[in-house]
Amino acid sequence: METSYSLIRNEWKHLKKSSIYGLQKERMISWRRGNSIERVDRPTRLDKARNVGYKAKEGYIVVRARVRRGGQHKPKIMGGRRPRRLAYTKMTLKKNIQVIAEERVADKYPNTEVLNSYYVGEDGLYKYYEVILVDKATPAIYNDSKISWIVEPQNKGRAYRGLTSAAYKNRGLGHGRLGSDKSRPSIRANGRLRK
Repeated sequence: METSYSLIRNEWKHLKKSSIYGLQKERMISWRRGNSIERVDRPTRLDKARNVGYKAKEGYIVVRARVRRGGQHKPKIMGGRRPRRLAYTKMTLKKNIQVIAEERVADKYPNTEVLNSYYVGEDGLYKYYEVILVDKATPAIYNDSKISWIVEPQNKGRAYRGLTSAAYKNRGLGHGRLGSDKSRPSIRANGRLRK
């Protein structure tokens, strides 16, 4: 017997064939007209939100962030160079777009800590992510043994220090020690050690 979470997951897995596709298209139009960072009452994808640590209790906040898709756009160099030396196409960021969304939300809500985030949609110009924030000053968070670790000082600024799930994946740390030797403790630090 399928649970409600698995039903939601299956709907999102085959979105174009699902019953929520029309609703999702309407959402895209309204989200594009709205603000780039917007607080929402409840998660759009409850299965994903629960999977990355969301609980429907005091102290948890869900914020939707809009980030531009694609690589960097650099102005064309108006000087004498061969086309291949212009270096203004195919300039991709080293940082994941999802990580950028988390950082922007963390800037907007400085008294909270980013727990995790998940994808909720995209159109021709933007990608949309919902970021789960935790208010560290809330007694419900402080007294809950499952989430109280986020209050400790070593977990401050998680979004900026690459400690969220999306940032871990971006840093190449998603599969244990084996196969990620040159990514630990970070790519830059490992490069220094090998000089």
